[in-house]
Amino acid sequence: MDFGPFLLLASLEGLVQAAVLSLTALGLCLVFGVMRIVNVAHGEFYMLGAVLAWWLTSLVDMHPAVGFGLAILVGPLCVGTLAFASERLILKPLNYNPEATIVATIGILYIIQQSVLIGFGPDARPVDAPFYFRIDFPWFGYSGYKLIVVLVAIVILLGTWYVLSRTRIGLIMRATQFDGEMAQVFGIPVNRVYAAVFAAGAMFATVAAVLIVPIRQAHYLMGLDPLLLSFIVVIIGGLGSIRGTIIAAILIGMSDGIISMFFSPTLAKMVSTLLVALVLVFKPEGLFGHKER
Repeated sequence: MDFGPFLLLASLEGLVQAAVLSLTALGLCLVFGVMRIVNVAHGEFYMLGAVLAWWLTSLVDMHPAVGFGLAILVGPLCVGTLAFASERLILKPLNYNPEATIVATIGILYIIQQSVLIGFGPDARPVDAPFYFRIDFPWFGYSGYKLIVVLVAIVILLGTWYVLSRTRIGLIMRATQFDGEMAQVFGIPVNRVYAAVFAAGAMFATVAAVLIVPIRQAHYLMGLDPLLLSFIVVIIGGLGSIRGTIIAAILIGMSDGIISMFFSPTLAKMVSTLLVALVLVFKPEGLFGHKER
């Protein structure tokens, strides 16, 4: 294959990676932006979403689209409920202390991971795509489902932007993010907002996992890479900046896909880590973050 078509193929793979990474990192960004805590268990919510997708699709002995539709609806609700309960029972009693919540979410990480290992097993499990069709380019054919993943991610991101910028829910979240104590004075139930945001962050990760699991496979250790890449994206974009997170996810996702295709995935991760180091040195608040005063 000539360089041009090969670059197009690598760019398409990078676009799929960027779409899924945008959703995963958006959840992490929301949690930090509103609650000011680091959720180390975010990758395990992602992994749990993929495992639930496998389990739900295996229960339905019908067309794969039926099981997939069930997974995309039920999976985020189940994981969101678990995240909501974790926030109420574990994080709230800690008063959202930054250091304590890091330790607590590490504990949640291991509980979820080991529980899935016991119940799910160590083997990777495939999930059928809801449909199969191929888009033919002059040089190669490409999976239509992968492009649908990109379109679905774009729709979700646009919907999230609308909710956060044009609705009362978004106003409440922005007020809580800006000054939680003042928001409470004005009657905003800050603790409930925190619980809802923590659950929403986990649900974004779950949706990303359900979308990508037909392309990859469900495995109990699959949460590490999305967690690390999400941290990289959030740091580069600016802690708490949704716009920065999405732009950084596109940058990292595209570069990861292209470098992985032309060279190796290891080099792609090294480049991402180098970008984080450069941002921390020259612009510690991130590309779109704000300096602390």
